Amino acid sequence: MSSPEQNVRSGRSGAAAGHGPVVAITGAASGVGRLLALRLAESDQVKKVIAIDERRGDVPGAIWRVLDVRDPVIAERLRGVDVVVHLGLDLDLESDPKARTAFNVRGTQTVLTAAAAAGVRRAVLCTSAMVYGAQPDNDVPLAEDTPLRATAEASFVGDLLEIERLGKRAPRAHPGLNVTILRPTVLVGGTDTSLTRYFESPRLLVVAGSRPCWQFCHVEDLVSALEYAALEKVDGEMAVGCDGWLEQEEIEELSGIRRMELPPAIALGAASRLHRLGLTPSPAGDLAYTMHPWVVSGSRLHEAGWRPHWTNEEVLAELIEEVAGRNSVVGRRLGRKDATTLGAAGATVALVGTAALVRRARKRRGI
Repeated sequence: MSSPEQNVRSGRSGAAAGHGPVVAITGAASGVGRLLALRLAESDQVKKVIAIDERRGDVPGAIWRVLDVRDPVIAERLRGVDVVVHLGLDLDLESDPKARTAFNVRGTQTVLTAAAAAGVRRAVLCTSAMVYGAQPDNDVPLAEDTPLRATAEASFVGDLLEIERLGKRAPRAHPGLNVTILRPTVLVGGTDTSLTRYFESPRLLVVAGSRPCWQFCHVEDLVSALEYAALEKVDGEMAVGCDGWLEQEEIEELSGIRRMELPPAIALGAASRLHRLGLTPSPAGDLAYTMHPWVVSGSRLHEAGWRPHWTNEEVLAELIEEVAGRNSVVGRRLGRKDATTLGAAGATVALVGTAALVRRARKRRGI
């Protein structure tokens, strides 16, 4: 299977200077930022790509500006830029949560303020459809103008809600600066999140009485949507994802992974204890996104002419291939020895694993 980088670059001509906007991309040395920089650097609809990161990356044709996005000097580096796409976020599950939040919020504040000071006309932010919140009474699918009902109880969601707030406030504080916000669904393709780790478990944890619905977004589709935003073909807040969604039963049939169904009190209690003891990076709030629907329509991008290249079924197949050989319980990666031991537990793997980990942590701490 070809890599996201190969697919993003396929069918592109050489990097001839276009007559479109000058686009700056933060976080351009890796991940989605790098893929977008590669795509725009080869586009004849983009005049110039300014790549910004703390280290120099390998994007041919881009002009590099090596600096921290929290450094106010970024305003000088954005002179002459028409559009800035801010992807310089820390979304590493293993990062210290307080330091991560400080970096994400301060970085976004600095980029938006610097963009306004430099005369940039548009800023593009990328958060997640998780900001809508996973609620039992959600419509299926959610309209994109649905009020955001997420709380800060899940990984990164507090950061993303604050980024959304900053993005919506920026045009009022800085007239002349427009802000576009993209909200991808479950992102797949070289990513590591609590939701992709869900599929690393020997059994899929299903909370009794819940009605999960799954909607994926391949990184290639996110990059093409970001290109739409950078070229100013879309405006406002919009969701990005595959058309439609999959029910939990379809997920189990397509993935070949059977479920482990637990009562809500046991599932939520175990997740909370593991996180409180520092054994898992995923807070209990992450479970809501595997319990309740939060799929979206994506109509705004569709109205602008954008379509996803990938289907939910295709993305799920790629995700299962990516996580093959990895083992997680409630979002915690297990070593080979732990995985072998827990694998023998069969259908009770989630419960046995959780109990063993909690007992081990309590013993170490003298609880």
